[in-house]
Amino acid sequence: QLQLVESGGGLVQSGGSLRLSCSASGFTMDYYAFGWFRQAPGKEREQVSCISLSGGKITYADAVKGRFTISRDDASKTVYLQMNSLKPDDTAVYYCAAVALIDVCPSHAMDYWGKGTLVTVSA
Repeated sequence: QLQLVESGGGLVQSGGSLRLSCSASGFTMDYYAFGWFRQAPGKEREQVSCISLSGGKITYADAVKGRFTISRDDASKTVYLQMNSLKPDDTAVYYCAAVALIDVCPSHAMDYWGKGTLVTVSA
């Protein structure tokens, strides 16, 4: 059974850091690109970052460039999102998602989703 489980969310002050983890159990990792998405209250879900099958292609939303870093460890079947210089606008539920055999992460076409982890950034 393929399952994505996020962890690492919590409450942090503005300017602080968090590292989110996504455990990808049951996945053959090199078949999948992985993305982090977020949804703030009252807003649509948006892509935060995407890492390709090989890890060689990485994209970030403009709002997080220079502050967030995505990475993957295929040996441990884990995808990470390091978040630095957090702002109140980063408050959202963060979701990990996987898509097979393509190097992009279209929100409407992701094959698997985790249940999310809440990140709250206080001013």
